[in-house]
Amino acid sequence: MRDYEEVSAFLGEWGRFQRLVFFLLSASIVPNGFNGMSAVFLAGTPAHRCAVPRGANLSGEWLNASIPLELRGGREEPSRCRRYRLAALANFSALGLRPGSDVELGELEQEPCLDGWEYSRDVYRSTIVTEWNLVCDNDWKGPLSTSLFFVGVLLGSFISGQLSDKFGRKNVLFATMAMQTGFSFIQVFSTSWEMFSVLFLLVGMGQISNYVAAFVLGTEILGKSIRVLFCTLGVCIFYAFGYMLLPLFAYFIRDWRMLLLALTLPGLLCIPLWWVIPESPRWLISQGRFQEAEDILRKAAKINGITPPDVILDPSELQDVDSQKQQTYTILDLMKTRNILTITIMSVILWMIISVGYFGLSLDTPNLHGDVYLNCFLSAVIEVPAYIISWLLLRNLPRRYSMAAALFLGGCVLLFIQLVPSQFRAISILLVMLGKFGITSAFSMVYVYTAELYPTVVRNMGVGASSMASRLGSILSPYFVYLGAYDRFLPYILMGSLTVLSGILTLFLPESYGMPLPDTIEQMLLVKGLEYRPASTRNSKDEEENPEIFKSTAF
Repeated sequence: MRDYEEVSAFLGEWGRFQRLVFFLLSASIVPNGFNGMSAVFLAGTPAHRCAVPRGANLSGEWLNASIPLELRGGREEPSRCRRYRLAALANFSALGLRPGSDVELGELEQEPCLDGWEYSRDVYRSTIVTEWNLVCDNDWKGPLSTSLFFVGVLLGSFISGQLSDKFGRKNVLFATMAMQTGFSFIQVFSTSWEMFSVLFLLVGMGQISNYVAAFVLGTEILGKSIRVLFCTLGVCIFYAFGYMLLPLFAYFIRDWRMLLLALTLPGLLCIPLWWVIPESPRWLISQGRFQEAEDILRKAAKINGITPPDVILDPSELQDVDSQKQQTYTILDLMKTRNILTITIMSVILWMIISVGYFGLSLDTPNLHGDVYLNCFLSAVIEVPAYIISWLLLRNLPRRYSMAAALFLGGCVLLFIQLVPSQFRAISILLVMLGKFGITSAFSMVYVYTAELYPTVVRNMGVGASSMASRLGSILSPYFVYLGAYDRFLPYILMGSLTVLSGILTLFLPESYGMPLPDTIEQMLLVKGLEYRPASTRNSKDEEENPEIFKSTAF
């Protein structure tokens, strides 16, 4: 009995075919980078104040004094949501009275912005906030739009795996890329906030689905050694590259509709990839379509300049993995014993907190001091060294201490931000970026660590349950940012505290580095406290044959 790895070994590990698949699938992730964080600019909230209509019959002095001042960030600034009652101001203006000297402004009656708002155009020409006045009593709608995008990501996570198992990796990859691009294009013509938000949810569904399909397709086509590199660096670095492009597009295109259109059109560049990227031979074999799988392998051999054997696939020789399964496992098995239940609860908490930190810091860049476009670019750039460092840590150091160190770094620097004097703004930005570095590193490591803790029979379910918690964290993250409207430091205090607590929690997890992967729940029962059963070296075959444990994050 031979498995697929043995059958396809003649292709080699890093030929022209593998390089083509590696870079094209990684490139298909780039649009996810700028679409995933587009809400930073699409839903940006510029400085604003109540509008005063031209027919209000106010003198210049009373027009300038028509907006009350309020204390914000230690400084007095014009109110965003209130104005003095215009009827009273018009009377004072007609009588020739002067504000401040003849009339005490603090005693005047105030009213809401009955005539709309005036928005600053220093940063944005228009956003969905200025289009539909998502401020003051409606300021909750902006974060909700972003949360609905992540609700779409959650829903897409549920269905993407089943769709790709049923219809094929390649079909689902391109169908969901079309879904993401198509609904994003329709979104450009949104006529209401409700329409925009529903379409944003559908875009989120398409985005995560094509990410998962590309990830699975890459892990199934590429060989053992390259698979790890693809999952940990290829996907993540190209996602970060797409994220870097977002502030570049937004800097030159300040109108939200034109910006969204510019972010949508690159999706069309993926159309030619249909004729280059192959279907997964593994999936075709699992469906009994041996001739199609063999055709793909022969084409790959031709691209690599290799002469294939006369017979590549012999159905009678291929190992039927499904026939090896003697027991069916369900999600309830994640609660079967106290040990696996404890690990599941801790993993869910970890993933949710890390996700809140990652997406919260990414979405919070407009609220930092300085240029919003530069801050967003720095937030994207810092992810590249974070992914590289996490990859090196996973290769050489224990999981538990690596994860905890990254979380402690991320959490502590966020807590220090409130201690930085307001005149040292560059230091505050540096601390935020260090926090993003630590949390991003932890995010890319947590996939590997979590999957190594679960036994093979429930590994996918364990990682899936944890990933669902991550999606819930991303749904909550816009509201952590929203709290900054009430206290500038509150989001950092909350995210920093939770991240430090998650670092402490990590120290109570068992250490998996250098240990064989547990195959059954019975083997997992041998794990007590912080110790695994003795093992001198890691079973590299297990490591390579379970590529899901090397999955890194982009969402």
